[in-house]
Amino acid sequence: MNNFVYSWSDGKTLPESYVFPPEKRPGEHLVHVSKNIPVIDLGKAVGLHRKEAIQQIIDASQEFGFFQVINHGVPRRVVEDARAAYQGFFDLPTEEKMRLYSSDVNKKCIFYTSSVFYDNEDIHAWRDSLRHLCTPLDECIHSWPQKPTKYREVVQKYVTEVREMGSRILELISEGLGLGVGYFENELSQQQYLNVHRYPPCPDPSLTLGLRPHCDTGLITILLQGTVAGLQALKDGQWMCIEPIPDAFVVNIGYQLQIVSNGKLVSVVHRAVTNKDEARMSAAFFIEPKEDCIVEPAKAITTDAGNPAVYKSVQYAEFVQTFRAAYLGKTQNVLEHYMV
Repeated sequence: MNNFVYSWSDGKTLPESYVFPPEKRPGEHLVHVSKNIPVIDLGKAVGLHRKEAIQQIIDASQEFGFFQVINHGVPRRVVEDARAAYQGFFDLPTEEKMRLYSSDVNKKCIFYTSSVFYDNEDIHAWRDSLRHLCTPLDECIHSWPQKPTKYREVVQKYVTEVREMGSRILELISEGLGLGVGYFENELSQQQYLNVHRYPPCPDPSLTLGLRPHCDTGLITILLQGTVAGLQALKDGQWMCIEPIPDAFVVNIGYQLQIVSNGKLVSVVHRAVTNKDEARMSAAFFIEPKEDCIVEPAKAITTDAGNPAVYKSVQYAEFVQTFRAAYLGKTQNVLEHYMV
């Protein structure tokens, strides 16, 4: 079976199975680019400006659920080599890519289209994706693509650098929430994976989506954008396009961080739109709890009588199952199931 968009799209025809209902279509307003998403200089998080940088992260996570980071410490060469490797994979002959075709999320690396729920979707998303499990890294890389040459070596370096950046961001968030040192350096953050998405040129971007509206299930997601805009976040009932900034990463808050912070930080609904003339590629690195991890509001936050826990404790594996059921049911607010 080969339903991958790249394999059949002529750039002129949009099949009915990709046309969203009128109320869910992105419409004509696709080019608006918001410059209001905070851009935070992580280089200032060391030294005299540390508290200022932490407060900027907390403020952005409360108001937008999104921020961008610059001077993050990930070498430009590592990023550019990874981009080239991702593009090299998508440029491979179909028979080579299809070696990894699967919708089984328990596999360490899969190539799929739209979503892993393709067979159960009524409307498909306009994208093809490559998913890598990244923990434990030294075991997982043996399941990643063997081609193009040095793909595993290059992407391993990228994952290592981005994971380190993510750990630093979580440490800053922990400090900002008053949770102390190392709060997230345990099973809360020990599962990670990387999704590389390619959105081919689309005949009519006003009728379809590259990624339907959702929130992320984990702690934080670190996204590498290209030069083509497409990521949008919901703010005050309006879709805001998050501007691609050279050498920056987009960071967004996941459901589990909203639970741990007892709702102080928010996971915001976001989506991806398509482009008529250009392909778009992005790479999302997810930092999540282990499946058997129990996630709950941090005691340091809820011991105050004026700030009681608003979420129940939940095993992460159970939460993910609820999320998947909600996805197929096309509902967005999964957290309501776990409110006290």
